[in-house]
Amino acid sequence: MQWLDSQRQNLMLWSPVVMACGVGAYFALPFEPPLWAGWALLASLVSWLGLAIWTSGFVRLLFLTVFFLNLGYLASIYRSASVAAPVLTFRYYGPIEGRVVAIDRSSSKALRITLDRVYLERVHKTPAMVRVSLFGTAPEMVLGSRVALVGSLSPPGGPVEPGGFDFRRYAWFDRLGAVGYSRNPVVMMRPYADAENGLWLDTVRRGLATFVAESIGGQNGAFAAAIITGERSRIDGDVLQTLRDSNLAHLLAISGLHMGLLTGFIFLLVRHGLALWPRLALRIPVKKIGALAALAAGFAYLFLSGGNVATQRAFIMAAVVLFAVLLDRPAFSLRAVALAALLVLLMRPESLGEAGFQMSFAATTALVGVFEMLRTARWWQWVRDHLPRRLMPVFTLLLTSAIAGGATAPIAAFHFNQISNFGLAANLLSVPLMGMVVMPAAVIALLLSPFGLGSWAFWLMGKGVGWILGVAAYFSEIENAVTMVPTGPPVVLPLIGLSGCFLFILLGRARVAGIALFSVAISLWVQSERPTVLINSNASLLGVMTPTGRALNKETAYRFAAGIWLENDGDPANQQAAFSRAGMITESRLTRASLPNGWTLLLNQNKEINAALCTAHTILIAPKWETAPAGNCLFIGKLDVESLSGFAITFENDEPVVTSAMPRLPLRPWTNGGAPYQ
Repeated sequence: MQWLDSQRQNLMLWSPVVMACGVGAYFALPFEPPLWAGWALLASLVSWLGLAIWTSGFVRLLFLTVFFLNLGYLASIYRSASVAAPVLTFRYYGPIEGRVVAIDRSSSKALRITLDRVYLERVHKTPAMVRVSLFGTAPEMVLGSRVALVGSLSPPGGPVEPGGFDFRRYAWFDRLGAVGYSRNPVVMMRPYADAENGLWLDTVRRGLATFVAESIGGQNGAFAAAIITGERSRIDGDVLQTLRDSNLAHLLAISGLHMGLLTGFIFLLVRHGLALWPRLALRIPVKKIGALAALAAGFAYLFLSGGNVATQRAFIMAAVVLFAVLLDRPAFSLRAVALAALLVLLMRPESLGEAGFQMSFAATTALVGVFEMLRTARWWQWVRDHLPRRLMPVFTLLLTSAIAGGATAPIAAFHFNQISNFGLAANLLSVPLMGMVVMPAAVIALLLSPFGLGSWAFWLMGKGVGWILGVAAYFSEIENAVTMVPTGPPVVLPLIGLSGCFLFILLGRARVAGIALFSVAISLWVQSERPTVLINSNASLLGVMTPTGRALNKETAYRFAAGIWLENDGDPANQQAAFSRAGMITESRLTRASLPNGWTLLLNQNKEINAALCTAHTILIAPKWETAPAGNCLFIGKLDVESLSGFAITFENDEPVVTSAMPRLPLRPWTNGGAPYQ
């Protein structure tokens, strides 16, 4: 109890952590809890909160812990039910009709449209929205256009290996019930009477993106349009790759950096602008008026940029800081960060598993936490007293970049399987220009453009963007600019997050627990091993780990799954290079590979049953055989392939273990056509 009393001033900061545990518990369930359980949980929340109010000490802490745990769990149940919409449960080919609500580009740069008001022939439970990549001829379309085409649709895809990214869950919360493609012409139909209903803001965004891109021109204009409106379809793939390799891709995401720069610029502009009028400045609270103006600008930016989850999160963070200014409270504190995290988890609990949520709160928590520690650090006071005043901003910038980079690096490496070796240098040369030139020029350009005076500001913005893209290109072209890292076990990421909480929330020597826990997480990551064998959903693509990396049996087919496997291995090779690796031999539709511990893998694509293949210490995969042949091999036939939907093979105690990429979770709505909400 004495130790608990010593931590009392920071106990409130644990509330979003406990709530996140409730959210995580919901998504980890192998089944969907019934809706009546949610109502019962809502009633119990009132009881837990009442008990917390009427008690004190450790008992109150216990009741509050249960309250926030249940709150996260309940928020997840409600959110999942509130977005419920039918999901296609089979492969469909036929007529597709609907209203265009989004236009973008796929990873292959094909034009891609998202439709609502969907009609599919002979489909009773029609998805709320479908997304179609167009490889045929397409007329000029605008948001609200009513189109018809013939194409292929399928349910959103699941993970391509055990524990991999599950697009089905992502699509569920976007109400996206089917994805597909069409190689046929698109036909424009008579528009709906209310074609633009609910789309006026998206129409404004697309018009603004076009205006900005054309005002600046080239890839500089495409980048500028992306950071103002969130529309990235104009950016070339090679430019995106250079930004990723130099750790500057975060500049494209309209998140905390952009929202902070915008609201900060507006705040300073209004506050100092009003301060130039002494009589007015002495009579009104210019600081609070600046905060209100910045809040209004942030709110407008939220809608102008599309209002995605990352932007919502950024706005909540900025709003908490600005409200603190209005209430004469410390603007930057861990309490403000905790409040923002609580609001985001309450509104969008599914964002807990997204890289954007994790990285933005990791960076913010680390920055605020470290600078709070520095207030009482003697060495920091010495630096402030002895470092020349002109160098202090430079030193602070270096320290800030190092803190934010260090906090986000392990999370980025876990999600994206790469570490940008020159990312710190690239950010030091780019982020200040983003704050001092690009974002201020964007604000001025948008304010002056209605009067025809914004061209010079767009020119200045273009020059700033050109510098950033030049920095990205320079550092990405350096040899060994990127270090690839393999994916770690799922437990690593929660341990890393919890270690950060220990480090910045606990007081005194207890913070050492954060360093110890982080060391455990990294140790588990380093010691983890990738699956020896990976098989895709129809057992056509095979990947076998060899001393030189994973060898693949296909040179070009199934590029998506092959790319994900190699990326998760931390392997920089492309599919063609992996295909050329030694390790497997294919003859007459029979692929043979040697595995550890004396086992042999056979992938047989022939229909004829050959019992001679089923021998001891052999894994026989025959996706066209319905019955097992005589013999003592480990047999994986047609029914097994269909039920596993892709799988991995690892070895434990010299015995093979088969793990499905898509374990059957029949009661999760994103895995079973929307059940139990349909």
